[in-house]
Amino acid sequence: MADLQAGPSQLPPVAPVRPADGAPAAVAPAPRRTGRAGARRSPVARVLTWLALGAATVVFTYPLLWLISASFKPRSEVFDNRLIPKSFTFENYLTVWQEAPLALWLGNTVLVTVLAATTVTISSALVAWGFAFFRFRGRNVLFGLVLATMMLPGAVTMIPTFLIWNSLGQVGTLTPLWAGNLFGSAFYIFLLRQFFLGLPRELFEAARVDGANNWHMFSRIALPLCKPALVVTLLFEFQAAWTDLMRPLIYLRDSSTFTVPRGLKALLDQFGFGGDWHWELVVTASVITTVPMIVLFFIGQRHFVEGIATTGNKG
Repeated sequence: MADLQAGPSQLPPVAPVRPADGAPAAVAPAPRRTGRAGARRSPVARVLTWLALGAATVVFTYPLLWLISASFKPRSEVFDNRLIPKSFTFENYLTVWQEAPLALWLGNTVLVTVLAATTVTISSALVAWGFAFFRFRGRNVLFGLVLATMMLPGAVTMIPTFLIWNSLGQVGTLTPLWAGNLFGSAFYIFLLRQFFLGLPRELFEAARVDGANNWHMFSRIALPLCKPALVVTLLFEFQAAWTDLMRPLIYLRDSSTFTVPRGLKALLDQFGFGGDWHWELVVTASVITTVPMIVLFFIGQRHFVEGIATTGNKG
């Protein structure tokens, strides 16, 4: 009885059981490898994958490399298809800055682009929040009408929009290039709504219990949690406004209000008389205006990839 009441530390040690003479020793089974760690691709598959990725990289980067290379060539060698210029020169960059007010055009473009990207992001987020959070009769029908506007070609609304801005006396100014974004965009509304629907509703109900109103829930909870979607919207609209040529062609009259795309069109007209095309100046101006977009993409690349990758997972 005393032996049974003894603690575990007082029990006598148990000798290990040895197999009988001649009997094989028990071998513990090796742990199985689970997951994808055990599945490895063959060297041939990896080599083919790297070759395919390298070929795709060359295809997509060659036009940009050719553009940069051509900007350092004289006019007679622009189309010689050499990535390393035979005659390297900086004269094209000096000539472009002397012949065209690029600094003014870049300033106009930055102003229009920042205003367009900011206004469309804020307005689209407000509308998307309304469709995602509030429950009201006819919500789905109204949202379907918003999406239906994406089916309208730009040529259909081009003349009515011009008549509206002309009646307001804004033709010839930068206002028509960005002020329309104050009313949101159907594509961005859909994109942001998907993110808002993916947020747990219990989070907002708890915030309402704590005394938060609708604006606080939108600005302090919803927007920070949907930062990738907001960055994607900003980048998309920034690129669209930066490269827009149609609206500057319609609304801008004076070269002092030109944006970069409209200025490039003016350069093409100016240096293309009599068949004597100065393509070296055109490609040089194109390089100057392309670099900011490349820098912006690398700055927001992480949020851009995250926003695109998670859009389909919001329901």
